[in-house]
Amino acid sequence: MNIVRRAFRISKLFVVFLREFTLSVLRVARLVLAPRIDIQPGIFVFPLALTRDFEITLLANLITLTPGTLTVDVSEDRKSLLVHAIDCPDPDVARRDIADGFERLIREAFQ
Repeated sequence: MNIVRRAFRISKLFVVFLREFTLSVLRVARLVLAPRIDIQPGIFVFPLALTRDFEITLLANLITLTPGTLTVDVSEDRKSLLVHAIDCPDPDVARRDIADGFERLIREAFQ
């Protein structure tokens, strides 16, 4: 892959992370400052399309660095992540957001 193209894709991943980080900070602050806490915390399995350890580690760390989410574990076969979310009324939406966001951008940048 062309080094300029790779640099652009890595930069895009970083910008998307900063956007998601900022939006998550605002969501968590709103949850914490609300007079009544109305959340649905949950743990869900995220099936991985990524296969290399570096990519899986990067995805797990981006999830953990995003406020309100935490990567709890990676399956022994490295085919899924266990993710905790502070407010997760629909795990399918959370899975889709990760797959269409961070995971897709990691795949584009490093494969």
